[in-house]
Amino acid sequence: MGKILILANSASGLYDFRNELIQRLLREHTVFVSLPDAEKVPEFAEEGCTVFHTAIDRRGINPARDMKLLFDYWMLMRRVRPDVVLTYTIKPNIYGNLCCRFLGIPYLANITGLGSAFEQDSMVRRIVVLLYRMALRGAACIFFQNRANRELFARFHIRGKKTRILPGSGVSLERYGCQEYPPEDARMILLYVGRVMKEKGIDELLYAASRLHRECPELVVRLVGNYEEDYREAIEQCERENIVEHIGYQKEIAPFYREASAVIMPSYHEGMSNVVLEAAASARPVIASRIPGCQEGFEEGVTGFGFAPRDREALLEALRKFVRLPYAQRVQMGKNARKKMEREFDRRQVVDAYMEEIHNTMKGENKR
Repeated sequence: MGKILILANSASGLYDFRNELIQRLLREHTVFVSLPDAEKVPEFAEEGCTVFHTAIDRRGINPARDMKLLFDYWMLMRRVRPDVVLTYTIKPNIYGNLCCRFLGIPYLANITGLGSAFEQDSMVRRIVVLLYRMALRGAACIFFQNRANRELFARFHIRGKKTRILPGSGVSLERYGCQEYPPEDARMILLYVGRVMKEKGIDELLYAASRLHRECPELVVRLVGNYEEDYREAIEQCERENIVEHIGYQKEIAPFYREASAVIMPSYHEGMSNVVLEAAASARPVIASRIPGCQEGFEEGVTGFGFAPRDREALLEALRKFVRLPYAQRVQMGKNARKKMEREFDRRQVVDAYMEEIHNTMKGENKR
């Protein structure tokens, strides 16, 4: 039995998408978890994890706060003395793994997405690339959620000892079971799940929803998730005009998938969209950006439709194409989507891959 330390920047994200891995680890190891918030601490503690609070400034680079995070991780590792460290998201990947390198602790990193830092040449990107190079150089394995992210890291000479591509976090086929499609005479609901923000394609979605509302006033575009303050006025105006129906953050999303005829994901960049996978597992067609992290989760014309990111007219046309489909074809798309998840994205496969690399690392097999 060994000691595994997990560093993450969101308690709910870790619990919702990786708790099956934690439960599996707990059968064989002692598990320590470092989190910046307390939302799921009781659940983790009840399962048998030891949880530590570590504050993280999730947005931007603030030298003072980031040095404090580096120090906190250093002290935590000196206290726990883990056999392996597993990290998720950019700041745990960088500052946690720098500590691992300095302390000689084996570690594995997960690239769950690149965010906006890699979109254009800038001083921020240069800093992030440099930090990643330093932090990941000694990683026993770097997990990627799509090939494009792995290729980008290779282009920037960010390397560890080994890389492995996973189908995102996978999807729990039990939690997101195959749902009966809404009746033909029910109002059509097109669902968006996620934070209402620019990088998720909300500007394009609001435009497409407005145009679609003129053509199909009975159709509902439903947004589930909190909005950033910049979007308050736009969302409230769209609600007054019945263009969208906004619902705030929800802990349980499955009931919203059940009511939806299709799920929309117009994001600019993703590691692997959990929303796309959950929707497809629920037997719902997906209308998503053709970007790495979304396009792997659907098949054009078979389980949904894709469109060019940042292109509001392309999104509108994809929505029109779906709305015009015969009812039986929409139902079949949902069934096809479920089958794809069963074949390619079962979370149990992802957990098996993690366990294999963790065990290899503990035995010292992940070497150059």
